[in-house]
Amino acid sequence: MLILGVDPGTAQTGYGVVRGDGTRPPTLVECGVLRTRPRDPLPTRLRDIYEGIAELLDRHRPDAMAVEDVFYARNVRTTIVLGHARGVVLLAGEQRAVAIHEFPPAEIKKAVVGRGGATKEQVQFMVTRLLRLKSPPQPNDAADGVAAALACILGARAPRYGAVAEPQP
Repeated sequence: MLILGVDPGTAQTGYGVVRGDGTRPPTLVECGVLRTRPRDPLPTRLRDIYEGIAELLDRHRPDAMAVEDVFYARNVRTTIVLGHARGVVLLAGEQRAVAIHEFPPAEIKKAVVGRGGATKEQVQFMVTRLLRLKSPPQPNDAADGVAAALACILGARAPRYGAVAEPQP
């Protein structure tokens, strides 16, 4: 199974493409960040994020997408703008009929580290160990995208969208 993990942000959207089936150690296919220009208007930045995610989806054709859910920042405006970034990420996946799993940050940490209150350093350490890498994915946002993909592979619980509904008895 191939998973695209995404850590949405308006300045940097981290992503990681991970292959795994739960029986063998997962492998990292690609990771990085989509950067936007801080001086560009928000609609332009959102277009850039959408196009970057769309390109990744078209190139890798993942089986599913794991997206980090909104955390509630102290600044309400920050939370709202982050929601816009998540929206274009979700739209790109939905338009390509990719199953979408949304994970709260604590669920990602719990799946990867074993506890929801883990630090960024602990998450990076475990991502490195689980993928048998020599060093953690850089920058931090890329490591967070990889962690989201790993949470999906490791079976963390999350709402799932875009999958075929099972018939009800």
